[in-house]
Amino acid sequence: MRLKLVAVAVAALAPVVAMLAYNEVALRHQRNEEVRASAAQAARQASSEVERIVEGLHALLVSVSAMPSVRHLEVQGCNEALKSVAENVPNIRTIFVVGLDGQPVCGSMAFPDGVVFSDRDYFQQVLETKGFAVGTYTQSRLVDKPVLPLAMPLMEGDAVKAVIVSGIRVDWLQNRITERGVAPGNEVTIADGKGTVVAHVPLPERFVGTVLSEEYQRLVHAEQPDVVEIAGKDGTTSVLGYRPIALPASPLYVSAGFSKLEAFAPINRATLMNTLAITGGALFAFLAAIFIGNRFILVPISRIAEVMEKWRSGQTTARTGMTGPDELDVVGATFDRLLDELDERRRRNEQAEEERTLLVREMAHRVKNGFALVQAIARQTFSRANPESYVAFAERLAALAGTYDLILSREGSAASVREIISAALRAHITSEERIRLDGPDVVLPADIALPLSLVLHELATNATKYGSLGSEQGTVAIEWKHDDGRVLLVWTEAGGPPVSTPTKRGFGSVLIERAFSFKAQARSRSDYRPEGLVFEVVFLTGEPAAKAG
Repeated sequence: MRLKLVAVAVAALAPVVAMLAYNEVALRHQRNEEVRASAAQAARQASSEVERIVEGLHALLVSVSAMPSVRHLEVQGCNEALKSVAENVPNIRTIFVVGLDGQPVCGSMAFPDGVVFSDRDYFQQVLETKGFAVGTYTQSRLVDKPVLPLAMPLMEGDAVKAVIVSGIRVDWLQNRITERGVAPGNEVTIADGKGTVVAHVPLPERFVGTVLSEEYQRLVHAEQPDVVEIAGKDGTTSVLGYRPIALPASPLYVSAGFSKLEAFAPINRATLMNTLAITGGALFAFLAAIFIGNRFILVPISRIAEVMEKWRSGQTTARTGMTGPDELDVVGATFDRLLDELDERRRRNEQAEEERTLLVREMAHRVKNGFALVQAIARQTFSRANPESYVAFAERLAALAGTYDLILSREGSAASVREIISAALRAHITSEERIRLDGPDVVLPADIALPLSLVLHELATNATKYGSLGSEQGTVAIEWKHDDGRVLLVWTEAGGPPVSTPTKRGFGSVLIERAFSFKAQARSRSDYRPEGLVFEVVFLTGEPAAKAG
Protein backbone atom coordinates (compact mmCIF):
# COMPACT_ATOMS: atom_id res chain seq x y z
CA MET A 1 0.00 0.00 0.00
CA ARG A 2 2.87 2.36 0.79
CA LEU A 3 4.31 1.74 -2.66
CA LYS A 4 0.93 2.54 -4.17
CA LEU A 5 0.77 5.81 -2.23
CA VAL A 6 4.30 6.67 -3.34
CA ALA A 7 3.28 5.84 -6.92
CA VAL A 8 0.36 8.28 -6.55
CA ALA A 9 2.77 10.97 -5.34
CA VAL A 10 5.10 10.28 -8.28
CA ALA A 11 2.17 10.45 -10.68
CA ALA A 12 1.18 13.81 -9.18
CA LEU A 13 4.73 15.18 -9.53
CA ALA A 14 5.28 13.79 -13.02
CA PRO A 15 3.38 16.58 -14.89
CA VAL A 16 5.28 19.25 -12.92
CA VAL A 17 8.63 17.61 -13.67
CA ALA A 18 7.68 17.20 -17.33
CA MET A 19 6.66 20.88 -17.58
CA LEU A 20 9.86 22.06 -15.91
CA ALA A 21 11.93 19.80 -18.17
CA TYR A 22 10.16 21.19 -21.24
CA ASN A 23 10.70 24.77 -20.05
CA GLU A 24 14.33 23.94 -19.31
CA VAL A 25 14.92 22.65 -22.83
CA ALA A 26 13.07 25.60 -24.37
CA LEU A 27 14.96 28.15 -22.25
CA ARG A 28 18.31 26.58 -23.08
CA HIS A 29 17.50 26.55 -26.78
CA GLN A 30 16.37 30.16 -26.63
CA ARG A 31 19.43 31.17 -24.62
CA ASN A 32 21.72 29.38 -27.07
CA GLU A 33 20.19 31.32 -29.95
CA GLU A 34 20.55 34.55 -27.98
CA VAL A 35 24.21 33.83 -27.25
CA ARG A 36 24.91 33.04 -30.90
CA ALA A 37 23.20 36.27 -31.97
CA SER A 38 25.13 38.25 -29.33
CA ALA A 39 28.43 36.70 -30.43
CA ALA A 40 27.73 37.59 -34.06
CA GLN A 41 26.72 41.12 -33.05
CA ALA A 42 29.80 41.62 -30.88
CA ALA A 43 32.08 40.43 -33.67
CA ARG A 44 30.31 42.72 -36.11
CA GLN A 45 30.68 45.75 -33.82
CA ALA A 46 34.38 45.07 -33.13
CA SER A 47 35.04 44.57 -36.84
CA SER A 48 33.25 47.82 -37.67
CA GLU A 49 35.35 49.70 -35.16
CA VAL A 50 38.58 48.27 -36.57
CA GLU A 51 37.42 49.16 -40.08
CA ARG A 52 36.74 52.74 -38.99
CA ILE A 53 40.23 53.01 -37.50
CA VAL A 54 41.86 51.64 -40.61
CA GLU A 55 39.69 53.80 -42.85
CA GLY A 56 40.58 56.87 -40.79
CA LEU A 57 44.29 56.21 -41.18
CA HIS A 58 43.76 55.56 -44.86
CA ALA A 59 42.19 58.98 -45.17
CA LEU A 60 45.11 60.42 -43.20
CA LEU A 61 47.60 58.92 -45.67
CA VAL A 62 45.58 60.29 -48.57
CA SER A 63 45.76 63.73 -47.02
CA VAL A 64 49.49 63.39 -46.44
CA SER A 65 50.01 62.39 -50.07
CA ALA A 66 48.39 65.68 -51.11
CA MET A 67 50.87 67.81 -49.16
CA PRO A 68 53.17 69.70 -51.65
CA SER A 69 56.33 68.96 -49.70
CA VAL A 70 55.47 65.29 -49.70
CA ARG A 71 54.41 65.15 -53.34
CA HIS A 72 57.65 66.85 -54.43
CA LEU A 73 59.73 64.88 -51.92
CA GLU A 74 61.23 68.03 -50.41
CA VAL A 75 63.09 66.40 -47.53
CA GLN A 76 63.19 69.36 -45.15
CA GLY A 77 59.57 70.42 -45.67
CA CYS A 78 58.43 66.81 -45.76
CA ASN A 79 60.11 66.04 -42.42
CA GLU A 80 58.49 69.02 -40.75
CA ALA A 81 55.05 68.28 -42.21
CA LEU A 82 55.12 64.59 -41.26
CA LYS A 83 56.39 65.39 -37.75
CA SER A 84 53.50 67.77 -37.27
CA VAL A 85 51.01 65.13 -38.41
CA ALA A 86 52.50 62.40 -36.17
CA GLU A 87 52.40 64.65 -33.09
CA ASN A 88 48.67 65.30 -33.59
CA VAL A 89 47.55 61.73 -34.34
CA PRO A 90 47.91 59.63 -31.14
CA ASN A 91 47.18 56.23 -32.67
CA ILE A 92 50.31 56.18 -34.86
CA ARG A 93 53.96 56.11 -33.84
CA THR A 94 55.48 57.48 -36.98
CA ILE A 95 54.81 58.34 -40.59
CA PHE A 96 57.42 58.38 -43.33
CA VAL A 97 58.01 58.14 -47.07
CA VAL A 98 60.07 55.33 -48.61
CA GLY A 99 61.61 55.39 -52.06
CA LEU A 100 61.15 52.65 -54.60
CA ASP A 101 64.44 51.14 -53.46
CA GLY A 102 63.14 50.77 -49.93
CA GLN A 103 65.33 53.59 -48.54
CA PRO A 104 63.57 56.18 -46.34
CA VAL A 105 63.24 59.63 -47.92
CA CYS A 106 61.63 61.68 -45.17
CA GLY A 107 59.65 61.14 -42.03
CA SER A 108 58.36 62.32 -38.69
CA MET A 109 61.55 61.15 -36.93
CA ALA A 110 65.18 60.45 -37.69
CA PHE A 111 66.00 57.14 -39.36
CA PRO A 112 68.62 54.75 -38.03
CA ASP A 113 71.59 54.21 -40.27
CA GLY A 114 71.20 51.53 -42.91
CA VAL A 115 67.50 50.90 -42.33
CA VAL A 116 65.55 49.71 -45.38
CA PHE A 117 61.94 48.60 -45.89
CA SER A 118 62.04 46.85 -49.25
CA ASP A 119 61.61 43.44 -47.56
CA ARG A 120 58.36 44.35 -45.81
CA ASP A 121 55.26 42.62 -47.14
CA TYR A 122 53.16 45.77 -47.12
CA PHE A 123 55.84 47.60 -49.21
CA GLN A 124 55.88 44.85 -51.80
CA GLN A 125 52.07 44.69 -51.81
CA VAL A 126 51.79 48.45 -52.55
CA LEU A 127 54.26 48.20 -55.42
CA GLU A 128 52.36 45.24 -56.79
CA THR A 129 48.79 46.49 -56.40
CA LYS A 130 49.39 50.27 -56.52
CA GLY A 131 46.77 50.49 -53.77
CA PHE A 132 46.32 50.86 -50.03
CA ALA A 133 47.74 47.93 -48.02
CA VAL A 134 47.54 46.81 -44.39
CA GLY A 135 50.50 44.79 -43.23
CA THR A 136 50.84 42.15 -40.55
CA TYR A 137 51.92 42.35 -36.91
CA THR A 138 55.43 43.92 -37.16
CA GLN A 139 58.17 44.97 -34.77
CA SER A 140 58.96 48.54 -35.86
CA ARG A 141 62.53 49.21 -37.04
CA LEU A 142 62.25 52.83 -36.03
CA VAL A 143 60.90 52.63 -32.44
CA ASP A 144 61.33 48.89 -31.66
CA LYS A 145 57.62 48.59 -30.74
CA PRO A 146 54.98 46.39 -32.33
CA VAL A 147 52.82 48.12 -34.91
CA LEU A 148 50.29 47.24 -37.55
CA PRO A 149 51.73 48.87 -40.72
CA LEU A 150 49.63 50.74 -43.27
CA ALA A 151 50.96 51.93 -46.62
CA MET A 152 49.77 53.58 -49.81
CA PRO A 153 51.52 54.61 -53.02
CA LEU A 154 52.55 58.18 -53.87
CA MET A 155 51.53 58.32 -57.51
CA GLU A 156 52.87 60.41 -60.32
CA GLY A 157 50.54 59.79 -63.16
CA ASP A 158 50.14 56.04 -63.43
CA ALA A 159 53.49 55.29 -61.89
CA VAL A 160 54.41 54.76 -58.26
CA LYS A 161 56.80 57.50 -57.19
CA ALA A 162 57.22 56.51 -53.56
CA VAL A 163 55.42 54.72 -50.72
CA ILE A 164 53.87 56.51 -47.72
CA VAL A 165 54.06 54.32 -44.60
CA SER A 166 52.53 54.59 -41.15
CA GLY A 167 51.51 52.11 -38.48
CA ILE A 168 48.77 51.68 -35.90
CA ARG A 169 50.19 51.41 -32.41
CA VAL A 170 49.33 47.92 -31.16
CA ASP A 171 49.19 49.17 -27.55
CA TRP A 172 46.77 51.93 -28.57
CA LEU A 173 44.57 49.41 -30.45
CA GLN A 174 44.67 47.12 -27.43
CA ASN A 175 43.57 49.94 -25.12
CA ARG A 176 40.77 50.89 -27.50
CA ILE A 177 39.42 47.31 -27.49
CA THR A 178 39.89 47.00 -23.72
CA GLU A 179 37.90 50.19 -23.14
CA ARG A 180 34.93 48.58 -24.83
CA GLY A 181 34.96 45.94 -22.09
CA VAL A 182 33.76 42.36 -22.17
CA ALA A 183 31.68 40.29 -19.74
CA PRO A 184 33.46 37.70 -17.59
CA GLY A 185 34.26 34.60 -19.60
CA ASN A 186 33.97 36.42 -22.94
CA GLU A 187 36.78 37.49 -25.25
CA VAL A 188 37.55 39.60 -28.33
CA THR A 189 40.39 38.74 -30.70
CA ILE A 190 41.89 40.74 -33.59
CA ALA A 191 44.43 39.02 -35.83
CA ASP A 192 46.27 39.81 -39.06
CA GLY A 193 46.34 37.85 -42.29
CA LYS A 194 48.90 35.42 -40.89
CA GLY A 195 46.81 34.66 -37.83
CA THR A 196 49.03 36.65 -35.46
CA VAL A 197 47.05 38.22 -32.63
CA VAL A 198 47.36 42.05 -32.61
CA ALA A 199 44.78 42.67 -29.86
CA HIS A 200 43.03 40.44 -27.33
CA VAL A 201 40.69 40.96 -24.41
CA PRO A 202 41.23 39.73 -21.76
CA LEU A 203 44.87 38.80 -20.97
CA PRO A 204 46.56 40.68 -23.86
CA GLU A 205 49.99 39.99 -22.39
CA ARG A 206 49.32 36.29 -22.89
CA PHE A 207 47.96 36.34 -26.42
CA VAL A 208 49.15 39.45 -28.35
CA GLY A 209 51.96 38.51 -30.74
CA THR A 210 51.11 34.79 -30.70
CA VAL A 211 49.71 32.83 -33.61
CA LEU A 212 46.18 31.45 -33.52
CA SER A 213 45.81 27.70 -33.09
CA GLU A 214 44.94 25.40 -35.97
CA GLU A 215 41.18 25.40 -35.36
CA TYR A 216 41.09 29.22 -35.40
CA GLN A 217 43.43 29.60 -38.40
CA ARG A 218 40.77 28.17 -40.73
CA LEU A 219 38.43 30.98 -39.69
CA VAL A 220 40.82 33.83 -40.59
CA HIS A 221 40.24 33.47 -44.34
CA ALA A 222 36.78 31.86 -44.24
CA GLU A 223 34.39 32.67 -47.04
CA GLN A 224 31.83 34.48 -44.88
CA PRO A 225 31.12 35.46 -41.27
CA ASP A 226 29.52 32.82 -39.05
CA VAL A 227 29.06 31.56 -35.49
CA VAL A 228 30.65 28.32 -34.25
CA GLU A 229 31.12 26.47 -30.99
CA ILE A 230 34.72 25.67 -30.08
CA ALA A 231 35.98 23.70 -27.10
CA GLY A 232 39.02 25.20 -25.41
CA LYS A 233 42.03 23.36 -24.03
CA ASP A 234 40.62 23.77 -20.50
CA GLY A 235 37.47 21.88 -21.51
CA THR A 236 35.17 24.92 -21.62
CA THR A 237 33.05 25.59 -24.68
CA SER A 238 32.75 29.02 -26.30
CA VAL A 239 30.27 30.37 -28.80
CA LEU A 240 32.46 32.26 -31.28
CA GLY A 241 31.17 34.88 -33.69
CA TYR A 242 33.85 35.75 -36.26
CA ARG A 243 34.43 38.10 -39.19
CA PRO A 244 37.11 36.78 -41.61
CA ILE A 245 39.51 38.95 -43.60
CA ALA A 246 37.77 40.29 -46.71
CA LEU A 247 39.98 42.76 -48.54
CA PRO A 248 39.89 45.66 -48.96
CA ALA A 249 37.03 46.49 -46.60
CA SER A 250 38.04 44.11 -43.75
CA PRO A 251 41.82 43.82 -43.57
CA LEU A 252 41.83 42.13 -40.12
CA TYR A 253 40.23 39.04 -38.62
CA VAL A 254 37.91 39.81 -35.69
CA SER A 255 36.15 37.35 -33.39
CA ALA A 256 34.03 37.65 -30.24
CA GLY A 257 33.76 34.58 -28.01
CA PHE A 258 31.08 34.03 -25.38
CA SER A 259 31.66 31.44 -22.67
CA LYS A 260 28.71 29.03 -22.59
CA LEU A 261 29.35 28.41 -18.90
CA GLU A 262 28.97 32.13 -18.13
CA ALA A 263 26.16 32.62 -20.64
CA PHE A 264 24.16 29.77 -19.17
CA ALA A 265 25.09 30.51 -15.56
CA PRO A 266 21.68 32.10 -14.70
CA ILE A 267 19.84 29.19 -16.30
CA ASN A 268 22.13 26.71 -14.55
CA ARG A 269 21.44 28.39 -11.23
CA ALA A 270 17.73 28.34 -11.96
CA THR A 271 17.99 24.68 -12.96
CA LEU A 272 19.81 23.89 -9.72
CA MET A 273 17.20 25.73 -7.69
CA ASN A 274 14.37 24.01 -9.58
CA THR A 275 16.04 20.63 -9.10
CA LEU A 276 16.46 21.25 -5.39
CA ALA A 277 12.88 22.46 -5.17
CA ILE A 278 11.56 19.42 -7.05
CA THR A 279 13.72 17.10 -4.95
CA GLY A 280 12.53 18.75 -1.77
CA GLY A 281 8.95 18.70 -2.97
CA ALA A 282 9.22 15.07 -3.99
CA LEU A 283 10.77 14.15 -0.64
CA PHE A 284 8.05 16.05 1.18
CA ALA A 285 5.39 14.43 -1.00
CA PHE A 286 6.81 10.96 -0.32
CA LEU A 287 7.04 11.57 3.42
CA ALA A 288 3.54 13.06 3.42
CA ALA A 289 2.23 10.12 1.42
CA ILE A 290 3.82 7.69 3.87
CA PHE A 291 2.65 9.61 6.95
CA ILE A 292 -0.84 10.33 5.67
CA GLY A 293 -1.09 6.82 4.27
CA ASN A 294 -0.12 5.33 7.63
CA ARG A 295 -2.34 7.64 9.63
CA PHE A 296 -5.45 7.76 7.52
CA ILE A 297 -5.33 4.62 5.33
CA LEU A 298 -3.02 1.86 6.57
CA VAL A 299 -3.90 2.15 10.26
CA PRO A 300 -7.69 2.00 9.68
CA ILE A 301 -7.29 -0.88 7.21
CA SER A 302 -5.04 -2.75 9.64
CA ARG A 303 -7.59 -2.15 12.37
CA ILE A 304 -10.40 -3.62 10.27
CA ALA A 305 -8.21 -6.59 9.26
CA GLU A 306 -7.26 -7.20 12.90
CA VAL A 307 -10.91 -7.34 13.91
CA MET A 308 -11.62 -9.79 11.09
CA GLU A 309 -8.78 -12.04 12.27
CA LYS A 310 -10.12 -11.91 15.84
CA TRP A 311 -13.53 -12.95 14.54
CA ARG A 312 -11.94 -15.86 12.71
CA SER A 313 -10.27 -16.94 15.95
CA GLY A 314 -13.58 -16.84 17.82
CA GLN A 315 -13.46 -13.41 19.52
CA THR A 316 -16.92 -12.39 18.40
CA THR A 317 -16.98 -9.35 20.69
CA ALA A 318 -14.14 -7.63 18.77
CA ARG A 319 -15.10 -4.33 17.08
CA THR A 320 -13.18 -1.58 15.29
CA GLY A 321 -14.88 1.19 17.28
CA MET A 322 -14.32 3.52 14.30
CA THR A 323 -16.44 6.67 14.00
CA GLY A 324 -16.16 9.84 12.02
CA PRO A 325 -16.83 11.36 8.60
CA ASP A 326 -13.77 9.83 6.93
CA GLU A 327 -14.54 7.20 4.30
CA LEU A 328 -12.56 4.47 6.04
CA ASP A 329 -14.15 5.39 9.37
CA VAL A 330 -17.53 4.97 7.68
CA VAL A 331 -16.41 1.57 6.38
CA GLY A 332 -15.26 0.59 9.88
CA ALA A 333 -18.55 1.70 11.45
CA THR A 334 -20.50 -0.19 8.79
CA PHE A 335 -18.34 -3.25 9.44
CA ASP A 336 -19.10 -2.99 13.16
CA ARG A 337 -22.83 -2.89 12.44
CA LEU A 338 -22.43 -5.93 10.18
CA LEU A 339 -20.61 -7.79 12.96
CA ASP A 340 -23.40 -6.82 15.38
CA GLU A 341 -25.95 -8.27 12.99
CA LEU A 342 -23.90 -11.43 12.48
CA ASP A 343 -23.47 -11.80 16.23
CA GLU A 344 -27.20 -11.40 16.71
CA ARG A 345 -27.90 -13.96 13.97
CA ARG A 346 -25.40 -16.34 15.53
CA ARG A 347 -27.09 -15.93 18.88
CA ARG A 348 -30.48 -16.60 17.33
CA ASN A 349 -29.12 -19.61 15.44
CA GLU A 350 -27.68 -21.01 18.64
CA GLN A 351 -30.99 -20.49 20.35
CA ALA A 352 -32.82 -22.13 17.44
CA GLU A 353 -30.31 -25.01 17.48
CA GLU A 354 -30.88 -25.49 21.19
CA GLU A 355 -34.62 -25.55 20.59
CA ARG A 356 -34.22 -27.95 17.68
CA THR A 357 -31.94 -30.22 19.70
CA LEU A 358 -34.44 -30.19 22.54
CA LEU A 359 -37.22 -31.02 20.08
CA VAL A 360 -35.17 -33.86 18.54
CA ARG A 361 -34.42 -35.25 21.96
CA GLU A 362 -38.09 -35.04 22.89
CA MET A 363 -38.99 -36.80 19.64
CA ALA A 364 -36.35 -39.46 20.27
CA HIS A 365 -37.70 -39.90 23.77
CA ARG A 366 -41.24 -40.28 22.49
CA VAL A 367 -40.11 -42.77 19.79
CA LYS A 368 -38.29 -44.80 22.44
CA ASN A 369 -41.37 -44.67 24.62
CA GLY A 370 -43.43 -45.83 21.65
CA PHE A 371 -41.11 -48.75 21.02
CA ALA A 372 -41.18 -49.60 24.75
CA LEU A 373 -44.97 -49.50 24.67
CA VAL A 374 -45.09 -51.77 21.62
CA GLN A 375 -42.65 -54.15 23.30
CA ALA A 376 -44.79 -54.21 26.48
CA ILE A 377 -47.93 -54.94 24.47
CA ALA A 378 -46.18 -57.73 22.59
CA ARG A 379 -44.89 -59.23 25.84
CA GLN A 380 -48.35 -59.19 27.38
CA THR A 381 -49.93 -60.57 24.24
CA PHE A 382 -47.85 -63.58 23.26
CA SER A 383 -44.71 -63.90 25.39
CA ARG A 384 -46.13 -66.84 27.21
CA ALA A 385 -47.92 -68.37 24.24
CA ASN A 386 -44.92 -68.27 21.88
CA PRO A 387 -41.73 -67.32 23.76
CA GLU A 388 -39.35 -67.95 20.82
CA SER A 389 -41.29 -65.69 18.44
CA TYR A 390 -41.50 -63.04 21.12
CA VAL A 391 -37.75 -63.07 21.70
CA ALA A 392 -37.07 -62.65 17.94
CA PHE A 393 -39.63 -59.90 17.74
CA ALA A 394 -38.20 -58.11 20.79
CA GLU A 395 -34.67 -58.22 19.35
CA ARG A 396 -35.84 -56.76 16.04
CA LEU A 397 -37.79 -54.10 17.83
CA ALA A 398 -34.75 -53.11 19.92
CA ALA A 399 -32.57 -52.92 16.78
CA LEU A 400 -35.14 -50.75 15.06
CA ALA A 401 -35.26 -48.47 18.10
CA GLY A 402 -31.46 -48.17 18.01
CA THR A 403 -31.54 -47.20 14.34
CA TYR A 404 -34.13 -44.51 14.92
CA ASP A 405 -32.10 -43.27 17.83
CA LEU A 406 -29.08 -42.88 15.50
CA ILE A 407 -31.22 -41.04 12.95
CA LEU A 408 -32.84 -38.64 15.39
CA SER A 409 -29.71 -37.67 17.31
CA ARG A 410 -26.34 -36.46 16.04
CA GLU A 411 -24.36 -37.51 19.05
CA GLY A 412 -21.29 -39.51 18.08
CA SER A 413 -22.27 -39.17 14.42
CA ALA A 414 -18.77 -39.91 13.10
CA ALA A 415 -18.68 -43.65 12.36
CA SER A 416 -17.20 -46.20 9.99
CA VAL A 417 -19.11 -47.53 7.00
CA ARG A 418 -19.26 -51.01 8.58
CA GLU A 419 -20.78 -49.66 11.83
CA ILE A 420 -23.34 -47.60 9.91
CA ILE A 421 -24.41 -50.65 7.86
CA SER A 422 -24.65 -52.87 10.95
CA ALA A 423 -26.78 -50.32 12.80
CA ALA A 424 -29.07 -49.83 9.81
CA LEU A 425 -29.65 -53.60 9.27
CA ARG A 426 -29.84 -54.69 12.91
CA ALA A 427 -33.60 -54.13 13.00
CA HIS A 428 -34.22 -56.11 9.84
CA ILE A 429 -31.90 -59.12 10.01
CA THR A 430 -31.69 -61.44 13.03
CA SER A 431 -29.11 -63.72 11.51
CA GLU A 432 -25.78 -62.22 10.45
CA GLU A 433 -25.42 -65.09 7.97
CA ARG A 434 -27.91 -63.38 5.68
CA ILE A 435 -25.71 -60.31 5.25
CA ARG A 436 -22.26 -60.10 3.67
CA LEU A 437 -20.10 -57.02 4.14
CA ASP A 438 -16.90 -56.38 2.17
CA GLY A 439 -14.92 -53.17 2.17
CA PRO A 440 -12.11 -51.16 3.80
CA ASP A 441 -12.33 -49.41 7.15
CA VAL A 442 -13.54 -45.96 6.11
CA VAL A 443 -14.57 -43.41 8.76
CA LEU A 444 -17.20 -40.91 7.60
CA PRO A 445 -17.85 -37.45 9.03
CA ALA A 446 -21.20 -36.54 10.57
CA ASP A 447 -22.71 -34.88 7.51
CA ILE A 448 -22.02 -38.06 5.45
CA ALA A 449 -22.67 -40.75 8.06
CA LEU A 450 -26.24 -39.72 8.84
CA PRO A 451 -27.47 -39.52 5.18
CA LEU A 452 -25.84 -42.90 4.47
CA SER A 453 -27.60 -44.36 7.55
CA LEU A 454 -30.94 -43.04 6.27
CA VAL A 455 -30.34 -44.51 2.80
CA LEU A 456 -29.31 -47.91 4.18
CA HIS A 457 -32.25 -47.96 6.57
CA GLU A 458 -34.60 -47.18 3.69
CA LEU A 459 -33.03 -49.92 1.53
CA ALA A 460 -33.32 -52.39 4.39
CA THR A 461 -36.96 -51.39 4.98
CA ASN A 462 -37.81 -51.85 1.28
CA ALA A 463 -35.94 -55.17 1.22
CA THR A 464 -37.95 -56.30 4.22
CA LYS A 465 -41.22 -55.29 2.61
CA TYR A 466 -40.64 -56.27 -1.00
CA GLY A 467 -37.23 -57.85 -1.44
CA SER A 468 -34.83 -60.47 -0.20
CA LEU A 469 -35.08 -59.66 3.52
CA GLY A 470 -38.79 -60.54 3.42
CA SER A 471 -37.86 -64.18 2.67
CA GLU A 472 -36.18 -66.64 5.03
CA GLN A 473 -33.62 -67.54 2.36
CA GLY A 474 -32.94 -64.01 1.15
CA THR A 475 -29.51 -62.37 1.48
CA VAL A 476 -27.94 -58.97 1.03
CA ALA A 477 -24.36 -58.35 -0.09
CA ILE A 478 -22.93 -54.88 0.57
CA GLU A 479 -19.57 -53.96 -0.93
CA TRP A 480 -17.79 -50.63 -0.88
CA LYS A 481 -14.55 -49.19 -2.18
CA HIS A 482 -12.64 -46.05 -1.17
CA ASP A 483 -10.51 -44.25 -3.74
CA ASP A 484 -9.22 -40.64 -3.85
CA GLY A 485 -11.82 -39.29 -1.40
CA ARG A 486 -14.76 -41.11 -3.00
CA VAL A 487 -16.75 -44.11 -1.77
CA LEU A 488 -18.56 -46.49 -4.12
CA LEU A 489 -21.16 -48.63 -2.26
CA VAL A 490 -23.07 -51.46 -3.99
CA TRP A 491 -26.19 -53.04 -2.40
CA THR A 492 -27.06 -56.43 -3.97
CA GLU A 493 -30.13 -58.47 -2.99
CA ALA A 494 -30.58 -62.20 -3.75
CA GLY A 495 -32.90 -65.10 -2.78
CA GLY A 496 -36.04 -63.04 -2.46
CA PRO A 497 -39.24 -62.90 -4.50
CA PRO A 498 -39.04 -61.77 -8.14
CA VAL A 499 -38.47 -58.01 -8.47
CA SER A 500 -40.05 -55.68 -10.96
CA THR A 501 -39.49 -51.96 -11.62
CA PRO A 502 -41.95 -49.91 -9.54
CA THR A 503 -44.57 -47.93 -11.45
CA LYS A 504 -44.42 -44.91 -9.19
CA ARG A 505 -41.93 -43.29 -6.91
CA GLY A 506 -42.56 -43.42 -3.23
CA PHE A 507 -41.18 -41.41 -0.37
CA GLY A 508 -38.37 -43.89 0.11
CA SER A 509 -37.10 -43.43 -3.43
CA VAL A 510 -37.11 -39.65 -3.05
CA LEU A 511 -35.28 -39.96 0.27
CA ILE A 512 -32.59 -42.12 -1.27
CA GLU A 513 -31.99 -39.54 -4.06
CA ARG A 514 -31.99 -36.46 -1.82
CA ALA A 515 -30.46 -37.71 1.42
CA PHE A 516 -26.92 -36.46 0.73
CA SER A 517 -26.01 -32.78 0.76
CA PHE A 518 -24.73 -30.99 -2.33
CA LYS A 519 -21.21 -31.06 -0.91
CA ALA A 520 -21.12 -34.85 -1.12
CA GLN A 521 -21.81 -34.75 -4.89
CA ALA A 522 -23.65 -38.09 -4.55
CA ARG A 523 -24.88 -40.06 -7.55
CA SER A 524 -27.04 -43.20 -7.29
CA ARG A 525 -28.42 -45.83 -9.65
CA SER A 526 -31.04 -48.58 -9.05
CA ASP A 527 -31.15 -51.74 -11.18
CA TYR A 528 -34.33 -53.81 -10.61
CA ARG A 529 -33.21 -57.25 -11.70
CA PRO A 530 -35.61 -60.24 -11.42
CA GLU A 531 -33.32 -61.98 -8.95
CA GLY A 532 -33.04 -58.91 -6.77
CA LEU A 533 -32.32 -55.14 -6.54
CA VAL A 534 -28.82 -53.84 -7.25
CA PHE A 535 -28.30 -50.33 -5.90
CA GLU A 536 -25.12 -48.25 -6.37
CA VAL A 537 -24.25 -44.93 -4.75
CA VAL A 538 -21.05 -42.81 -5.11
CA PHE A 539 -20.26 -39.89 -2.79
CA LEU A 540 -17.36 -37.76 -1.53
CA THR A 541 -16.18 -38.47 2.01
CA GLY A 542 -14.85 -34.98 2.69
CA GLU A 543 -12.16 -34.82 5.39
CA PRO A 544 -12.32 -38.14 7.27
CA ALA A 545 -13.07 -37.83 10.94
CA ALA A 546 -11.08 -39.85 13.43
CA LYS A 547 -13.05 -42.71 14.86
CA ALA A 548 -14.08 -42.07 18.44
CA GLY A 549 -13.15 -44.29 21.31
